[in-house]
Amino acid sequence: MKTAVTLCRVPESAAGPFVFHEPLPESFAKAAAIGFDAVELFLEGPDAVPAEEIHALQQQHGLAIAAVGTGSGMVKHGLSLTDASPEKRKAALDFLLRMIGFGGRLGAPAILGSMQGKWSAEVPREKALDLLAGSLRIAGEAAAACGVAFIYEPLNRYETNLFNHFVAAAEFLDEREISNVVLLADLFHMNIEEREIAASLRAGASHLGHVHWADSNRQAMGFGHTDPAPVMAVLREISYSGYVSAEVFPIPDAETAAQQTFQSLATLR
Repeated sequence: MKTAVTLCRVPESAAGPFVFHEPLPESFAKAAAIGFDAVELFLEGPDAVPAEEIHALQQQHGLAIAAVGTGSGMVKHGLSLTDASPEKRKAALDFLLRMIGFGGRLGAPAILGSMQGKWSAEVPREKALDLLAGSLRIAGEAAAACGVAFIYEPLNRYETNLFNHFVAAAEFLDEREISNVVLLADLFHMNIEEREIAASLRAGASHLGHVHWADSNRQAMGFGHTDPAPVMAVLREISYSGYVSAEVFPIPDAETAAQQTFQSLATLR
């Protein structure tokens, strides 16, 4: 498995659970100095930073791009794939596809998290699931054309009412025959929702494509009460070779959070 750390350049997410918020040259340098294999990018949109600029930073610091987030579609533009408005749903899908293309130019998958939205009185659950399935199918095909997978993230109940459990999301992908879409296992969300994180990962192992390594309080692993040993044991058991990425609050500061994450992974691996 490979290590990554989150870099965020979205002003609306300045208080969000991302480690480095400095300009990209500074953040790339800090990530490389600590020893991470890659960075996970959260940008304002597909045109926020030229891919050529990111390629140059990669070459300078020897870092891969683990993934690109799409959350700015929600936090900055208010877009959701399950919005009651057909126009907003179309805008959300267009934004998502552009982010997939941007990530593809970097050899990286895009992540769908908050932009999945929720079901509501205006959009009942079954309709919302149909909309989600359709969007995931299109996203998976678009990502395949770029030579990467697409990543879907189940969230906790306070952020979505679509899928909160890892295995349920995996079964949904199978039932709807959605291809080239993998799941993100975010340990913070799983700490809230899963009876046993390790068991859920083992049961849905064939769908696992990305991990957010976060403690129970969304701080760096070791600063909360999650026991990471059983999780790491399962990742070794299933020969997981993807990224384990720090999507955590920069507490007490970004450098300490990054170092703590890296050390927790080094100790367990």
